[in-house]
Parts: sequence; structure tokens; C-alpha cells
Amino acid sequence: MTGSIEAPPEISGPEFAAISTLLHERTGIRLAAGKETLVMGRLGRRLRQLGLPTYADYVRLLHHPGGEEVRQAIDLLTTNETSFFRESPHFDYLREVVVPAHASAHRIFRLWSAASSSGEEAYTAAMVLAENPPAGSFEIVGTDVSTRIIAGARRGLYPIEAAARIPMPMLRKYWLKGRDEYAGLMAAGSTLREKVTFRHANLLDDLGDLGRFDVILLRNVMIYFDHPTKASLIRRLQDMLYPRGHLIVSLSESLNAVPSRLRMVRPSIYRLPAVEGLDG
Repeated sequence: MTGSIEAPPEISGPEFAAISTLLHERTGIRLAAGKETLVMGRLGRRLRQLGLPTYADYVRLLHHPGGEEVRQAIDLLTTNETSFFRESPHFDYLREVVVPAHASAHRIFRLWSAASSSGEEAYTAAMVLAENPPAGSFEIVGTDVSTRIIAGARRGLYPIEAAARIPMPMLRKYWLKGRDEYAGLMAAGSTLREKVTFRHANLLDDLGDLGRFDVILLRNVMIYFDHPTKASLIRRLQDMLYPRGHLIVSLSESLNAVPSRLRMVRPSIYRLPAVEGLDG
């Protein structure tokens, strides 16, 4: 005899609004109307794990003191799609323009992957910089709002299929092929691990303790933010750039409607002037 499979709970308009509001308040990400199916797809299993019959029960749990379930919800709801050498023109610009311009600087070159997801962006930058070393060495910081996804980035393990866009010489030089229980996986080698540090961070928080950077990658993030959140974020990030430092957004994004001191040098690539009000 077999039991019937219970249908997953449906989310009501007020329940969706409550979850959307909480996500926006904590991360700046705004779920547009019509994303109810996405929320149910990502949270449905969690409700079953907790034995909760309705999203109303889950909303009540999200408001419990301590906030542990809020962190779980953020992990499940934040988008983590990425790949190695995604939007490759940005890495060409890093190699051809940014690194040579750093030659006269007498300090470590610093790059921040500000929404690094599972780490492919940060490791891609590390490969490019290892092949084209800036004067004074370099370091990369990768951050993400999802604690789960950052833990995966630190492990540096990926399906071998993820290497499709990594040039073969780089793949052989910087990655290890998994064996036995790691068969079918590749692991970041010591050269990359020594240069890349990952940490959990929320872009809505004050992140001045990260220091200043020559390049900040903020790609495929602002599409999820409303205009006030974008403006606030850009104001803070421009203060974390060195003079002549670059902020790079995705090829489909622009800062045209966001007031800032940054100047566009190419579509999706912005630079902080060397002196306030001047460029050069």
C-alpha cells in the first residue's frame, strides 16, 4: 500500500509580500511581482524539512528572534548563477589596461569580487592576474551574502564540465583533477588559493574594513536592486576605490542614472578620477 504524495503549499499574496520585504530589507534584493513560483521552488523543500504546512507558518518562523532561519532563506533565495570567464571582455580589459597602468604603483594590487557567488569570478581573476602579474603582487577578496555559497567557494571544487571556458594552459597550470571520491571534479591549486580569500558579507553593510581596491567587480548584482539601493551602494563603493580604481558592472548594466564620481571609460567599466573633478 502506498501513501499519497502531498501537494506543496501555495504561497498567498501577503505571504509573498512578507518574504519579499524581508529579503529586500536584509539584502537589498527586490523580488518582482510574478516571482511566486520561484519562491515556492526554492523554499518548498525547506518547508517540508521543517514540517511546516503553510507559508504563513514559515513567515512567523522568519520573525523569530535570533534570525537563523532568515539566513537559511537568504541562502535559498539569492541567485548564484555564474561561470568561469563570464563576460570575458572584462578580463581582457583587466589584463590589457588595468594591470599595465599599475606598474608605477608601489603596493599590492587588490581586486574585490563583490558578489562572488560560488567563486568562479574570483578564481578567473586570479588566473588572469597570475598570468599577467601586477607590480607588487596581488590579492583578491570574494564576498557573497550567502553563507552556504561562500563555503562552497572556499572549498574550490567544481564539476570538470565547469572548465569549458578555461583556456587549456590555465586549466593545466592552476587546477587539479580529482581522483577516487573526487572523480569528475577539479580543485583550485595552491597558486589560486594563496591569492584568493572568501568571506561572508552583505553589500548593505558598512564594509570599509575590507580596505581599498584597484578593481571592484559588481557584476549581475544591481539588476536585483531598486534605484535607492543602487545609489547608496555606489556611493559607498566608490569610496573603497584607490584613485584611478575601476568599478566594473555587467555588460547589461549601467550607472547612467546613478550619481557618482565615477567616469565611464567603456560600457560597463567605470573609473574613479585621480583627483576630484579631474581624470587622467
